[in-house]
Order: sequence, then C-alpha cells, then structure tokens
Amino acid sequence: MHNLAVTVYKIGGGIIDDAAELARFLGLLAQAPGPKILVHGGGKGASAMMRELGLTPTMVNGRRVTDAATLDIVVMFYAGKTNKEVVATLQRLGVNALGLSGADGNVIRGTKRPVKDVDFGFVGDLTAASVNKDLILRLLQAGITPVLCPIIHDGQGQLLNTNADTIASAVAVALAPVADVTLHYCFEKNGVLRDVNDDNSVIPEIDAAHYETLKAQGIIADGMLPKLENAFAALHQGVRQVVIGHALNINSELRTVLCLN
Repeated sequence: MHNLAVTVYKIGGGIIDDAAELARFLGLLAQAPGPKILVHGGGKGASAMMRELGLTPTMVNGRRVTDAATLDIVVMFYAGKTNKEVVATLQRLGVNALGLSGADGNVIRGTKRPVKDVDFGFVGDLTAASVNKDLILRLLQAGITPVLCPIIHDGQGQLLNTNADTIASAVAVALAPVADVTLHYCFEKNGVLRDVNDDNSVIPEIDAAHYETLKAQGIIADGMLPKLENAFAALHQGVRQVVIGHALNINSELRTVLCLN
C-alpha cells in the first residue's frame, strides 16, 4: 500500500461533444475526493472543423490518419480549444487544473508510429519510459489537477496525435509503483453490459478468469474488447483497480469494477 491514492479519469469523445454533459461530468469530477488526473479525447469537433476548411477526415479501423494538415487542426482543437475550455470550467468549479499537451513539461514523449500496412502519419506510440511521472507527482503534491489532451511529442520538436485511452493507461501504469492508482474509463454506457441492448445489464465486477469466460461466450466483443484488453494489461502492471462506467455516474455503484482476482 502507498501513502498516495490517485484516480486517473479518461473521458471520451461522446462526452466532449455534448457541452451540457461535459459540464455535468466536470461538476462531478470537481466533487470527487483526492488527487486526480483527467485525460480527455478529441471528439468530433476536429473533423467538423476539417470539413469547414475543405479537408476530408480519414479513419482506418476507427483510428484517425493524421497528415500534416490534419495535425495542425487536431493540435488547435485538442490542445487548444477543448483542453482550455475544460481547464477553465474546472477553475470555475474550484479545481486548480493545469492543461497539458505531452510537450508541456516533457510530460509525455513518444515515437512516430512506423509505417506497416497503413501510414497513420503523425500518430504517436508510447513506450515504457514515455510518461514523466516525477512532474505529474510534483503537480499532484502541489494540489494541481493535470488535464492531459491526446497530443504528445517526440523530443525532436514534432507533435503527434495519440489515442487518449492509451495515454490514460500509460499514466496509470507509470504512477503505480509509487501510488495506489484507480483508472476510471468514463463513457456513454453504465459499464460492461451482459446484454448490449439493455443499459441496466451491468456486470458489477469482472476478474481475470471471469473476463476469459465472458470473452469465450461472446458477451464481451467488438469495441469493448480492446478497452478491456488495455484495462487488464494495466492491472497486470500494478494499477490497483480499473472502473468502467457512465461519465455521469462516476460516484455511483452502477458501474463495472475490473480486478485481477
């Protein structure tokens, strides 16, 4: 057990895109006790801005291809508009938040994704040494809530667009040796559902063995699979607990808690 307990919250695009829901989520986050970190995704705003400028967004397997023009827009939208609006709202709610891209304070440094079947362009991958946990700890100890956007850098002056789920998991894993870390994925569902058509069929707790059973039965499939794969990878690397639930129920018992046993 560590003296410091930290919760890493990750919010996805569905919440970012809805101003009213985002405001409600941030209100709940402000009331959540203890040191916390917020990692936010991008939402659809960058794609809308691209279309207004006559550019066509390109997605492959749900992931954005980021050419130079796209990178300019996602940096402006994610690290600029979205990040600063979130920070300003948290300040209004009494949370001393600091918005950061990976380049700020060298908080997250990665590498440009190598070209294999697809050239994703200026997209970043993380390594075990990507997260500057010392800086994050100093901020938390100073009573500051870091708000991380999905833009990192490569240390050579190049910004890179990066998956927010991956950033949240990497930050949680980096802090695990020095803190009791809970990773909280907040999205539009109440948790992991036994029946995808029934929002109340939440499975309250899943350990590693139960996960394999649910996967074999096809209950966990499609988009939930990579989320849970990442979650259990984080647990195996020292994160104490992973919670998956609705962004507007972060203090509720209606959620799924993942643990190793």
